[in-house]
Order: sequence, then structure tokens, then C-alpha cells
Amino acid sequence: MNTKEMKKEKYIGCHLSSAKGFAAMGKDAVSIGANTFAFFTRNPRGGKAKEIDVKDAENLLAIMEEYQFGKLVAHAPYTLNPCSATEKTREFAYMAMKEDMERMEYLPGNYYNFHPGSHVGQGVEKGIEMIADLLNRIVTPGQSTVILLETMAGKGSEIGGSFRELAAVIDRVKYGEKIGVCLDTCHVSDGGYDIVENLDGVLEEFDRIIGLDRLKALHVNDSRNPRGARKDRHAPIGEGFIGTEAILQVVNHPALIGLPCILETPQPDLSGYAREIELLRNSVPAEAHF
Repeated sequence: MNTKEMKKEKYIGCHLSSAKGFAAMGKDAVSIGANTFAFFTRNPRGGKAKEIDVKDAENLLAIMEEYQFGKLVAHAPYTLNPCSATEKTREFAYMAMKEDMERMEYLPGNYYNFHPGSHVGQGVEKGIEMIADLLNRIVTPGQSTVILLETMAGKGSEIGGSFRELAAVIDRVKYGEKIGVCLDTCHVSDGGYDIVENLDGVLEEFDRIIGLDRLKALHVNDSRNPRGARKDRHAPIGEGFIGTEAILQVVNHPALIGLPCILETPQPDLSGYAREIELLRNSVPAEAHF
């Protein structure tokens, strides 16, 4: 793996509410020491998106430039399931993602993350084909947004619980340069990958199967479950089975520094995220392992 060209700036933030608009999220991020953040493009349970306020979007871009933000990681609604057995659900996935791609161009050059979906008994191969089909209907060579498939815990019939499943989707997308991966630490641990004792090995496996150049963002979460539980229950940093030390190894790994790191830990308010952001930002980078 070639890590020599990786940026060394840390981009750390959390998931923020979009209820008050784009610029308000930017100000909230600055107030807690963040220089990136995530937000839902619409209600996380689905539904119609709010009309874009162009001036508000421009104000956020100005904040991002002033405070030297990294890339943002927008998040699709949880109800988006392109490999559902129900046609109505698949059509919502198409409508929502198509519209979201158009809306993301008001914040050009950022990321759009989504859960690949659940095949609900149709089989993994069928699910992979349906996800790739949606992406091929949506992705255009001219879009500035890179769409990220999120690593999943593998609960139930989820697609994306293994690197090979994500690679199989990416391999089927025509404009593959517009597709990347967001690695969720809770999900990969719950999915069976040993990021605590063998982070280098996990990254080498990712590189071999998908390619580290595809890894564009991190969701940084502890897990309430032991490795391999396949349950997906996030925990605050240091309060789960992954632990603070392993999380800091991830954030400071030479192959990962420079990626936007998004906290999705359960917190009562933004002050909890401010503490975690400070912890991650002030931790010392590890020595290069490869």
C-alpha cells in the first residue's frame, strides 16, 4: 500500500441536524471543533426533501473554505433499499438517490453515503445485482459527488457485511470512479473483522479485495457487541468492545489520516461530540506499519 501521498490533516466531525439549514450545520461544526460533518439529505425515515436554499448552501461553502473543512459525508435515508423485494421500495430508492444527486451539486465535490440494502430472502447475488442496477441508473460521468457504499454489520439479509460483497457491487458499476466505500468501525467489528488486534491485516484485506483508493470516509464508532455479533449497536468511544486504544489506532493510521472521520456515537447533545472530537484530534499518529 502506498501511503506516502496521504494527507496528514485530520478531518473529524459528527452527524449534525439539518433542521436549521446548511450554514447552521457549518456553525455547529465549528463550535465543537469539527472540520467535517455528516447530515441526512432528507428525513432518515424517508419522505420528501426540503427545497434547496441556494444562498444557504453558498454560506456553508464559505464557512468550509474559511475553516479549511474536509469533504462532507451526506447520508441517504435509512429507508433507501435498492434490493428490496417490493417494487415500491425500490422505486423510492431510485427517486430519492436521483434527486439527492441533483441536490448534492449545490455542495459540489463531496460524498454521499448509503446503506447498500437488504435482499430480504432474494439471495446475496440478486441483491448485489439490484444495487448495481440502481447505481447504473443514477451515476453519471459528470457528477461531482462520489457515492459511498457503507460497510455493514451483516445482520439479517444485509448486503455489505463483507468486503467481497461491496467489491462485487462496485465491479458492476459502469462509472466506477464515482463509487467509493465508507468504513464503519462498529459495523466491520460486528461483521467479524478484527480491527482491535489486526488493523493492518484488515486494511491489507480491504486493499486486496476493494483497493484502499476506494476508501473515502470513516464512521468512527465503538460497539456494544463483541466482534462478529452481527448486531450493529453503536457505543460512545471507550464504552464498547472496540475500545479507545483501537479507535485511536484507526483514526491515526497512516493509510487513513486525511479521510473524513464521522462520529455516530450515541450522545445526549453536541458537547459529547466535542469531547470525542478533541480526544481524536489530540491523539498521536501511529508509526507507519506498511
